Amino acid sequence: MTRPTADAERHPAALALTCIGTGIALLGSAIALANRATVRRLPDVAAPAAAPITVCIPARNEAMRLPALIGDLRAQAGVLRLRVLILDDASTDDTYAAALHAIAGDERFMVLRNKIEPGPGWTGKAAACARLAAHVDAPTLIFLDADVRLAPQAIAAAAAEFHHRGVALLSPWPRQRTGSAAEAVVQPLLCWSWASTLPISMANRSSRPSTAVACGQFLVFDTAAYRAIGGHGAVAASPTEDLGIARVLRRNGFRTALVAAGRQVETRMYCDAAELEAGYTRWLWSAYGGSAGAGAAVGAIAALAYWVPPLAAVAGSGVIRRAGLLGYSAAVAGRLLSRSTEVGGPITATDVLAALAHPLSIGVYLGLWARSRSRHRRGALRWKDRPLPP
Repeated sequence: MTRPTADAERHPAALALTCIGTGIALLGSAIALANRATVRRLPDVAAPAAAPITVCIPARNEAMRLPALIGDLRAQAGVLRLRVLILDDASTDDTYAAALHAIAGDERFMVLRNKIEPGPGWTGKAAACARLAAHVDAPTLIFLDADVRLAPQAIAAAAAEFHHRGVALLSPWPRQRTGSAAEAVVQPLLCWSWASTLPISMANRSSRPSTAVACGQFLVFDTAAYRAIGGHGAVAASPTEDLGIARVLRRNGFRTALVAAGRQVETRMYCDAAELEAGYTRWLWSAYGGSAGAGAAVGAIAALAYWVPPLAAVAGSGVIRRAGLLGYSAAVAGRLLSRSTEVGGPITATDVLAALAHPLSIGVYLGLWARSRSRHRRGALRWKDRPLPP
């Protein structure tokens, strides 16, 4: 009769690696559980927002998506003094005409046109946001991406949470909708990346720039604080201007916070695998401070935590297999808990299948990171037909 420890004795290194990977996966799952229980959500119903609010929407080649957002903004309830500024940023499609048609004469809306390309050292989005902000005189400034969809109380709820928190920047995290297998595999990693690594209730109270989390699809600013740091000029060249501006605010003594908004706000960032690949390639090189060494270290940890345990569960036996099954189960649980935090409600069968494919997700992510770094080194990065700053 084989002793239960025989497999471990024959392969001590495999057992050690599996146990370490499982430990990391369990820690990530525990953090995801804590965030699921503690992350604040936008309220479904909010008191009317009486103070002036200006919503700014940079739009380049968004004729297909922008009208739906305009319709959502026109239907907002509980925002007594709403102004919406839209910038058609040198679009080559019918963005301007589509915006005017959707506005249908609503006097709260204004469409601006820009035909000037970004200056040296500016990304297109940062330049567009800066141009929009120059026209804002309200104390509260909101930036929305054109692909965002809003429930009727979303702006009022965000304004109420913003003033309740007393922060310079509130980031309501949207639900990331998916419509293809590639999106389902990759997009939930955005939320998972912070939900399984950073206790948000603590991060929201911290002043450390490294613990800031923000999503540029929906940002609520105190206008005075935004201008005090130089607005988007402070992150002009950043491929991740949302996270960058949150960190600049914290470095200057301002507070930022993240709140889950999946019941009120959703978006489909990319429409297919090709657009997803282009989108992540655009910015992923800058993760981990843009350091190849740091990125490689993170990749090694991810492989240890999310590849080794499932491999051990399949190829190992005895205690190694049991440790691997535990690690893989923890990874799947962490992914599902993160997704539940994001959506603010029941998860779907697609979410479950994507969580079960978490090792594949990590592989795709690491491949995108390597591709992004390669294209950045060659100076070949572009977004929406524009070159990006080096």
